[in-house]
Amino acid sequence: MQTHTPPRRTIRLTRRGRIALIATGAVMAATAVAVPLLSTDEAQGPERLVVPEGWRARQVYKAVDEALALPAGTTKKSLDKARLELPEDASGNPEGYLFPATYPIDEKSTPASLLAYMVTTANKKFSGGTVTAGAERNAMNVYQTVTVASMVQAEADTKADMGKVARVIYNRLARGMPLQMDSTINYALNRTTLRTSERDTKLNSPYNTYQRMGLPPTPIANPGEDAMRAAVSPAQGDWLYFVTVKPGDTRFTADYAEHQKNVAEFNRNHPSVSASR
Repeated sequence: MQTHTPPRRTIRLTRRGRIALIATGAVMAATAVAVPLLSTDEAQGPERLVVPEGWRARQVYKAVDEALALPAGTTKKSLDKARLELPEDASGNPEGYLFPATYPIDEKSTPASLLAYMVTTANKKFSGGTVTAGAERNAMNVYQTVTVASMVQAEADTKADMGKVARVIYNRLARGMPLQMDSTINYALNRTTLRTSERDTKLNSPYNTYQRMGLPPTPIANPGEDAMRAAVSPAQGDWLYFVTVKPGDTRFTADYAEHQKNVAEFNRNHPSVSASR
């Protein structure tokens, strides 16, 4: 954490800024790879803040603090002053609405202005007729659809899997089954891991979708357009279970016995990790 704030004219995403983004998870997101981070030593034009798909709000807050060279926690504290145009269901929590994109930074940028820019971008992306019609078709409102998209973003191994993951979520909801998503437990515990223990599944949290029915109370990440598209128009299928047995190989099925075989294969490939879904 920095102990002083340099003049705004020196703000730049230099090597230290890139390291900060890497430390908060940017290297795992395709958008962070596709869009280079700039410094005034390397390119002309405004500074940029890259928000990758799937980042949680706390990661965005940290990145904004780093990009503006502010003390840790400053951006989160600015939420009350930001006057973000969030849906009523969000109760002031911007999770899910800090839209993944590349945002310009200049000497006038503040945490509140950057967060407002992200939320405004999300509202533009989520307010179209296709989204609202798709949400209604799936018996959801837009906020609930963003919540589904956030789980799709966290759970899908590849872009091609997103529509199937969304369908599993809707199929489970329609059958009155708990979602049993490891990603929601990870969110409650502020971690990212493949490991979900039996103890984890008994966690007393509204985000424990092993114990609680229905959707988690809020989105669990900030989904990108692909995940939102999958949540709006999921693939057609009767799948109720899925497990990624190895990178690029996610098995979807409606048969529990077949799913158990897939889980056994996952366990053989990852002997130190359990697959409980």
